[in-house]
Amino acid sequence: MNDKRLQKLGELRRKHKDVITLMPLQTGGLLTEAAKQALIEFGDGYSVCDFCVGNLSAITNPPVREFVGELLPEFLGCEVATVTHGAREAKFAIMHSLAKPGDSIVVDGNRHYTTIVAAERVGLKVIEVPSSGYPEFTIDVNEYEPLIEKYHPGMILLTYPDGNYGNIPDARRLGEIAQRYDVPFILNGAYAVGRMPVNMNELGADFVVGSGHKSMASAGPCGVLGMKKRWEEVVLKKSEAYSNKEVELLGCTLRGVPLITLMASFPYVMERVHDWDEQVLKAQWFSTELEKLGFKQLGEKPHKHDLLHFETPMFYEISQRVRERGYFLYKELENRGIWGPQPGLTKAFKLSTFAASREQLSFVIDSFKSILSKYS
Repeated sequence: MNDKRLQKLGELRRKHKDVITLMPLQTGGLLTEAAKQALIEFGDGYSVCDFCVGNLSAITNPPVREFVGELLPEFLGCEVATVTHGAREAKFAIMHSLAKPGDSIVVDGNRHYTTIVAAERVGLKVIEVPSSGYPEFTIDVNEYEPLIEKYHPGMILLTYPDGNYGNIPDARRLGEIAQRYDVPFILNGAYAVGRMPVNMNELGADFVVGSGHKSMASAGPCGVLGMKKRWEEVVLKKSEAYSNKEVELLGCTLRGVPLITLMASFPYVMERVHDWDEQVLKAQWFSTELEKLGFKQLGEKPHKHDLLHFETPMFYEISQRVRERGYFLYKELENRGIWGPQPGLTKAFKLSTFAASREQLSFVIDSFKSILSKYS
């Protein structure tokens, strides 16, 4: 192979393999050994479709029908479930099938950008419930009520938790409000489903959205969507021309490795959500130790999620006087086998404690101490 460009494609490797992973996008998506084996076994193209008779959710070998039709609804606390290419695709499918251009949707001010993009694609008017602002950025779900009365939205959405600060708003209370006004309620649990217990029915939501690659130990992109039975024929409406194909899902969604890894990791994911209380305690301990070093944790306190956002002015000050500028911190952590803050970030960054043990987190804390000492 003489073309160096092609040679690079044939030698793809990950730099962040076998390190302490604190990157929020990855900590909940690290594959299980079972998923790694399944990935190799089903890595060829449309391998999942070997025994398909026209509908992805009806495939029995591998057992997609059992997973989607029984296990997933039980796990999500819903009546009907399906798989999607990701949380954003699930949100869009709901919006597109329930609303029409010009309708309104009320969302929280900490919403993910894909919520807005999905709403724009449908042509919805977005009304935001503002957060409390710096430094906690909390959402008071009671503020949805006057906006529902004023705008009569086609639906409401709550991010649970948000991907910036890891705040967990009172979804159960919002469920009560939604039911009182009979407005469809979407719970975006991209950083919740698979990390912590989430029961759509108990929270009073009409829909729950999850992310396989963020929080369910799966190769991406993939997502899950749960709903009440009343919405099945709306969101999962079948094509008039092809009676076994859902229109909103364009017939089929996950047709390979993402679905297989989602399924292979599922038994492990079902068990690990029961350890959530320990995950929260671990995150709170880690946050306290970093604040002793001068970090400032943003978001609600005491914190109730593994995703943490810190202000780190001392690292930013160092970046202004070293040759590597903002990349010095990334390089220092890389040399210690730690993958967390994105390259170039020193003033503030997000970390997740989900995949690391307390012993590993102690090493991270000592590493931050060592870096601060080195440049003092």
